[in-house]
Amino acid sequence: MEEKRQRRGRFSPLLIILVIVIALGALVASKYNGLVNKQENVNKTWAEVQTQYQRRADLIPNLVETVKGYAKHEEETLENIAKLRSGYTDAKTPEDYEKLDTELAKNINIVVENYPDLKANENFLSLQDELAGTENRIAVARRDFNNEATEFNKSVRTFPNNIFASMLGFDKFKTFEAQAGAENAPSVDFGK
Repeated sequence: MEEKRQRRGRFSPLLIILVIVIALGALVASKYNGLVNKQENVNKTWAEVQTQYQRRADLIPNLVETVKGYAKHEEETLENIAKLRSGYTDAKTPEDYEKLDTELAKNINIVVENYPDLKANENFLSLQDELAGTENRIAVARRDFNNEATEFNKSVRTFPNNIFASMLGFDKFKTFEAQAGAENAPSVDFGK
């Protein structure tokens, strides 16, 4: 009988250590799985942003063809728009996409301003509406991405997740930010 008590006494610390190890393992696994789930949500919303950029890039050839009918001699601008469109396949970061957006909008506006008759063309107006809708979809997709990225970033920065996140190699996501000067309203001039 005395021997059984001694054996039980010897196994008690091992059992306690085993329970602690299992509990810590379960905690780490739970935190890891939670962070992976949040990271995949961010990746999914980023894919939606890219889908909307692709939609825009797919619409641009139609816009270019419509404009070509009115602007045979404006080859350089049209080629530049086509080149910018192909840049979407090379873009990787939100900054790359923002730079392309700015340049593309500038070039499309140049064509529209130079060809007043184009503004009244039914095909062009339809494409313009499609592009406006796409811009709205892009804005929504960016907002959703920023929301998911913000939730993930909060998760990897708050205690105790920050300990697990750094141990397990999770980093913050960079969100979309307004470009410099975006706080200023654009000027509209109907005198042209």
